[in-house]
This record gives sequence, C-alpha cells and structure tokens, in this order.
Amino acid sequence: MNHEARQFFENAIHTPSPSGYEERIQQLVNDYISPHADQVRIDVHGNLIAQAGDTSGPRLMYAGHCDQIGMLVSHIDENGFVYAQTIGGWDPQQLIGQAMTIWTDNGPVPALISRKPIHLLNDAERKQVVGIDEMWLDIGACDESQAREDIRIGDPITLDLRMRPLMNSIVCGPGMDNKTGMWTVIESLRRANEFTKGKLQCHLHSVSTVQEEIGLRGAKTAAGGINPTVAIAVDVTHASDCPTIDKNKQGNIRLGGGPVIFRGPNINPAVSRRLIDLAEQYDIPYQLAAIGRATPNDANVLQLHGAGVATGLVAIPNRYMHSAVEAISLDDIDHVADLLARFAEALTPEDDFTPAVLGGR
Repeated sequence: MNHEARQFFENAIHTPSPSGYEERIQQLVNDYISPHADQVRIDVHGNLIAQAGDTSGPRLMYAGHCDQIGMLVSHIDENGFVYAQTIGGWDPQQLIGQAMTIWTDNGPVPALISRKPIHLLNDAERKQVVGIDEMWLDIGACDESQAREDIRIGDPITLDLRMRPLMNSIVCGPGMDNKTGMWTVIESLRRANEFTKGKLQCHLHSVSTVQEEIGLRGAKTAAGGINPTVAIAVDVTHASDCPTIDKNKQGNIRLGGGPVIFRGPNINPAVSRRLIDLAEQYDIPYQLAAIGRATPNDANVLQLHGAGVATGLVAIPNRYMHSAVEAISLDDIDHVADLLARFAEALTPEDDFTPAVLGGR
C-alpha cells in the first residue's frame, strides 16, 4: 500500500458518514480518485460512481458502502442535554461512556454520552439492559438556548472518529464497517488502470454506495443507473479468531488471512470461481466462506437488479463489528484491492457468467 492510498484510508476513517449524511466522505473520495478515473459523478441518491475503461465493454460494478452507523439529534431539553435516535444497528451497551461528535453546519461539537452513575441505580435498574432512551449527550451547555446556538434537530452524530494501530498491521476504530470496503473498490480502480496502463477491456464502475446500513438502498439505485453485467460487493464479515465466536457457525475467518470469497445461492458460481482462480494465479491469500441465504449486504440487491446480475461477494474480516473498536488488517484490504483490480483486468467481452455454460470443477 503506497503512502497516498494509506493516507486516503486514514482520512476516510476520520471523516463522518452516517447513513444519509455521506456528503463529507464522498468529497474525500472524489478528491482521491478523480485523477485516476475517466469520469466521476454523484447520483441524486448520493452514490459516488468512478468510471474507467472501454465504454463498449462489459459493465463491471464494484460496490463498497461508505456509510456508517450513527445517531441523529431528536430533542434538546431545557437544560441543554441532547437526546438522539440511532441510525443503523446499535448495541446500546456500546454507547455508554463514549466520546461522541455532533456534526453541525457550524462544525463539529464534542459531546459525551452516558447515563445515571451505577452508585445511583436501584437494584432493578442494575439488572436491566440499558436502553437508548435512558442515555443522553452532554455538550456542556448551560441551557437549551446555548445548545441550540449550534445544534439543530436532525444533526448527525458519530463516535469519536480515530484510528489506533495495534500489532501486526491491525488497526482499530469506528467505521471500519464499511469504509474498508469503500476504500478497496475505489483503490482497485486506480490499480486496475495501473496494471493495464489504462487499457481496461471492461467498463469499470467503482461505487462508493450510500445508506447500506438502513436497507441496502444506495447499491439498489446505483445499479439502476449503471445496469451492470457483473457486480461485486465488498463489505466486512465477522472474524472468528477471537474468544467466544463459534467457528462451527461462522467459519474459520482470520484477520490477516486475506480476502474472504463467499459462495452460496446469492453468489454467481462463475464469479466466485474467477475470484478464486485469480487469487491463486497472483499469490493473493484468500479465505472461503459460505452463506445459504440472501446476504445482508449490497450483494443482495445487486443480484436481483433488472433481469439479474452475475454477482460476487468479497469480504474483509472484522472483529467487534458495530462498536468503537472494530479491528481489521491493513494487509487484508490491500489484498482485496489487488484481487478486484485483477478481476477487472481479466474481464473481457468474451466472458459469459451464465451458470449453464460452466465447465470444470
């Protein structure tokens, strides 16, 4: 991973992008990929679509959602305390005592989120799982009037956005789901152009999709505008290389083990086979995973677009998903970007992903 790509990833982690509030991160993506793409556009839904390659070739769509779970200001009380509702799937226990940021039109406002101290909880309260309605955000305001000078109802909120390095190229912080996937699909376009010296035979559309966390919404509308022949979604998946995770259910998925290539009914078998073959050809480490139902990510809606799209799913191992300490391997995302670039490089007008024409294993 070169310095520019590494810096782009770090900047993405530090940039807020709750579902429906992705403008800041899409500007960052645009600034990074524009010098390497033939065209970059943002559709009315907010998806950023970077294009490269032969416009007469097969349309290849890569989808990595840039949105992250967050919160939304819903009320400010007379004492200046802020109440919020969630955006996306939160475990409320993850929020107690966290440093937060409210992203206003006038800039970021530091906040903390908490509840009544344990010393003041009665016996019944101590036994209950805390709900989001029992927490509030404290910005230090003396009253409602001061709080409203900067904050408005509907302002988005995130955890304190930072990235901390651990050992063995592992980094942690909020938003790895799925700024990692977004980074890979955008970086893969740059690398694919580099590998082919700008002579891609397919028409590649690398899409930083929006609103995945609230129902796979961006990938659905982006596919409507692109009408891809082949599509690959990139998202995180649960790593099982930590305590309490059952490998019998989740599979043996390790940080640093390489891209996770999924197989199952939501996945076109020829696409997954091509990904495996390319990983082996270019000595890219990979892991296999299975899912026997519709996936809970962008691959779901991509497969069902129009008359059907040959769809693949590549995932990035992630520990502690939807928390302030999501952990991923930088080596894994680097390898995913290489694998996607090689897939784009290999795609030609002669390729047919119709299952009926499959041969071999």
